[in-house]
This record gives sequence, C-alpha cells and structure tokens, in this order.
Amino acid sequence: MIPLKDYNPTRRFPLVSVAFIVLNVLVFILDRISGHYEPLLIETARGLVRTRQFVGGLSADFALVPAVLTSHPFLALPTVFSSMFLHGNWLHIASNMLYLWIFGNNVEDVLGRMRFIVFYFTCGLVAALAQVLSSPGSEIPMVGASGAVAGVMGAYLLLFPHARILTLVPIIFFFTFIEVPAFIIIGYWVLLQFLNANWLGGGELRGGVAYFAHIGGFVAGVVFMWLAGMGRSGGYRRL
Repeated sequence: MIPLKDYNPTRRFPLVSVAFIVLNVLVFILDRISGHYEPLLIETARGLVRTRQFVGGLSADFALVPAVLTSHPFLALPTVFSSMFLHGNWLHIASNMLYLWIFGNNVEDVLGRMRFIVFYFTCGLVAALAQVLSSPGSEIPMVGASGAVAGVMGAYLLLFPHARILTLVPIIFFFTFIEVPAFIIIGYWVLLQFLNANWLGGGELRGGVAYFAHIGGFVAGVVFMWLAGMGRSGGYRRL
C-alpha cells in the first residue's frame, strides 16, 4: 500500500515541512553531482554479477557510520544530523519526501513551526541511536530522513488515527485507489518494519534498509506526542 495524499486540512502553510523537502532534494542533487559511479563485482550463489556503486559525493564525508560513532562519539556526532539529509537513490528520497509531505504538514500545524523542528531532529536522533545500538560495530554508512519521517508518522497516528488517506493498493496484476484510515496505512507500515527487523535479524542494514532506525523514530514520535498530552486530552483538532 502506497499513501498518496490525506484529506486533513491545515490552518496554515507547512513552511518547515516544505523547507525540509526542498533542502533534502537540493542536497541529494549536490551529492549526485559531486560523486560518481564505479564498476563493482559482487559474488553471488550464481557467480559474479557486475553492477555499479556510487562513490564519493557528500555521503563519503557526512553519512553516519555506527562503528565511527561508537569509537569517536564527539567527532562523529554531527553526522547523526547531516545523514538525515542524504539519500541513497531517487526511490529512497522520493518515498521519504512523499511521506513527509503527506503527514508532516498536519503535525507541523499542531506543534507549531519551532516545536516541529525540534521534534523532527529529536526523532531523527533517536532513530539513528536505535540503529547504532542494534549494531554498534557496523561499518555500513547510514543515510536518509526515514527515522525522522517515521517519528512524524508516529505523531500523526496519535493525533489523527481516523484521517482518510488516499492509497494505491496492488491487487494481483492491477492497482486501485482506495481511502483508508490513517491507523491502517501507518499500522501496516509499522508491522512491516517489525517483521523485517526480526526476519532479517540483527542490526545490520539488511537489504540496505535500517529497520531499527524506522522503529526507533516511530516510537520517539509516539512518545513525544504522548508526553506532550496531545494524544489524550484533545488538545488538537479532531476529525
């Protein structure tokens, strides 16, 4: 299931969410321009497979490497935040920015712009630490806004569980559009993160995805909103 848009109006323009999206896209383009692809041979069960890997670019210096953070925490701490604006490929950034656009505007509307900025980076920080703690010796670089966006989704779930989300759903060989409540689409996403984290095992980025970062960011978003009392007392606009 792929969410496309929600039917949840905001009171004001989501300036911070849009700024984050623009900044992520600009950094991604700069990263692509400053790096290059090199031939790579990967050994598989069927033999050697020739592919390409992206090297250099901003990711070479600003990605978060768990082993570096655990051995030199003060020197590597800035990469916890810089890595939130780096992405591995077009699909990676497109999916993250789509989710941020759908869910970020309403969370920003409730929190206010300054609190939303603090919230976003806090969720990203917790997400990064969750992935690092799951595999502190990993030398695989971590990039992406997924952890922070997962926190936004956690907040949205607590605030607007019944908001209608237009969703693209594959049915065998066809696709259809349906409207589903937010708790279904977000709950489905969370379930996938837990299943993949347990099936694939360990804290390494299995299949190139940091599942524990997603889980950590989501939990941080839920806890943040719960502590703020915004999931209990009705201190927000009910739909």
